[in-house]
Amino acid sequence: MRTIYFYILIITNLIWINFKKPKFNRIKTKKSLKEAEIYLLDVATNWAKFVLKAANLNLTVIGRSNIPKEACLFVGNHQSDFDIPVILSNMNNITGAVAKKSMIKIPILSYWMKQIHCVFMDRENPRQALKDIAQGVEYLKNGYSMLIFPEGTRSRSNTMGEFKKGSMRLAIKAGVPIVPVTFFDTYKAFEGNNGKIKKANAKLVFDKPIYLDSMTKEEKANISDVVKNIIQDNLNKENGERSS
Repeated sequence: MRTIYFYILIITNLIWINFKKPKFNRIKTKKSLKEAEIYLLDVATNWAKFVLKAANLNLTVIGRSNIPKEACLFVGNHQSDFDIPVILSNMNNITGAVAKKSMIKIPILSYWMKQIHCVFMDRENPRQALKDIAQGVEYLKNGYSMLIFPEGTRSRSNTMGEFKKGSMRLAIKAGVPIVPVTFFDTYKAFEGNNGKIKKANAKLVFDKPIYLDSMTKEEKANISDVVKNIIQDNLNKENGERSS
């Protein structure tokens, strides 16, 4: 029953958000880009917080002060469909994500995802994937942060999968810092319950940004392992605290 109620709330909320499009377009047309982006950030943040509240997901955030003022690439482990609203609920600036291509077919939601500069990655088409990466680089260079999950799919657990090293090219080519992000127990709200919504407590950890400008070529080549190890250490720490 809780799951059905959740989807009713989400659909109702999407319909409500759809009515915000005309106002957003008016601000873009008649006012400044800055004002439009402030409104857009408000829409994205409120949507994300609504999703978490509807799912009854209680979130503890650690290290939010580590988020740099400039554009950056957030790199995180991927546990759940809730990971994107989890991070969007904590952003100070517009932040897009590298999402799977199929999400572009979701009515209303895909429109707003495009507005916050999400990239819809076609992983089955290497040539198109390169173009998608290039688009993400442009967004970063233009001052918009991005979120990427190098595992490429949800782990549905606190066990992290292998990182696809090419994911770090976004930050390397754009010349922006990388912020390791750890999602812990977000899967317990949905994926860990056979696709049913259940109350859960989760954690989001922002580590200090990693600046690439002073790194050697070899250090940049190994940055994927560095980020993965930071996230893995956080997961190990959380698992250790739970078992003690």
